[in-house]
Amino acid sequence: MAIKHSFLDDYSEGADPRILKVLEDTNLAQEIGYGNDRLSHEAVRLIKRRLRAQHVDVHFVSGGTQANLIALAAMLKPYESVIAVSSAHINIHEAGAVEATGHKINAVEGTDGKLTPAAIQRTVAQHTDEHMVKPRAVFVSQATELGTVYSKAELGEILKTCRRAGLYLYLDGARLGSAIVSKASDLNFADLPLLTDIFYIGGTKNGALLGEALVIVNPVLKENFRFYLKQHGALLAKNRVLGAQFVALFKDGRYLDLARHANLLAAKLSEGIKTSGYGFLSPPTTNQIFPILPDAVIDRLRRKYGFHVWAPAGDGHSVIRLVTSWATKEKAVEEFLRDLPRA
Repeated sequence: MAIKHSFLDDYSEGADPRILKVLEDTNLAQEIGYGNDRLSHEAVRLIKRRLRAQHVDVHFVSGGTQANLIALAAMLKPYESVIAVSSAHINIHEAGAVEATGHKINAVEGTDGKLTPAAIQRTVAQHTDEHMVKPRAVFVSQATELGTVYSKAELGEILKTCRRAGLYLYLDGARLGSAIVSKASDLNFADLPLLTDIFYIGGTKNGALLGEALVIVNPVLKENFRFYLKQHGALLAKNRVLGAQFVALFKDGRYLDLARHANLLAAKLSEGIKTSGYGFLSPPTTNQIFPILPDAVIDRLRRKYGFHVWAPAGDGHSVIRLVTSWATKEKAVEEFLRDLPRA
């Protein structure tokens, strides 16, 4: 039996119609390749304006794993490592991409998916000499893999810790839009160049066909960055396809509008689940939510809906992950809540 709706992820649909319109309108225009086209230049201009930072460099890549491995390869010497929370995407879901570039991940426990300054300090203190890797970068995600968000103060404290220890701070922004418009967040676009050395703005999980915008703040990391892009297969001849999408996303605030829609429906889903008597693994604040349900209820729901069973929770219960997207219909949320039995 076909499922009613998939809550597996936020990239199951194609692309926001405004993106398709820009791609169609510019399809036959001849453009220079490798990021030197007019569309990519316009996208860079729009992003810099939104960030209120003319001093940053912006590069477009095809996906999040590619962004992460390229950014970290640019930051780290062969004997250097990156500190990340154990649930981080680079540690769990990227098939060892960072390790394949020759760099160890120092995975540490976090709080609700978030890295803490204390964990960073402990890791640096534990690596004392040339017989061990040397921590050189810190990796955080906004939003985290558990859907939680860092506050401006939390990121500020992590940055201070990095500065004291001589570490770069890199922010994975696969779901940055959802994090920025979250009611739990006091962080906006203009804060990011002040709180990181390098970060990326995710498009794939917020209405684009594909693509992320890597933003380099620290001037040390800017030099020869295009060589890293080329070496890792990220310098696309038809970079215009990525540039066009970010023009559509950033021209009229569409990027955050799409994220607001995803968050709004996740909030409605969360409230309905709470009303039905169920709890959550982490506080629902973005478009990823993690309810804890009886296994029997999960088995029943899986016949009608797509979602990930995240982890066992004991006593015949498990955590599931439900993800809403820019394209999720309110009807899908309402049907799920009608099919969810009360606790």
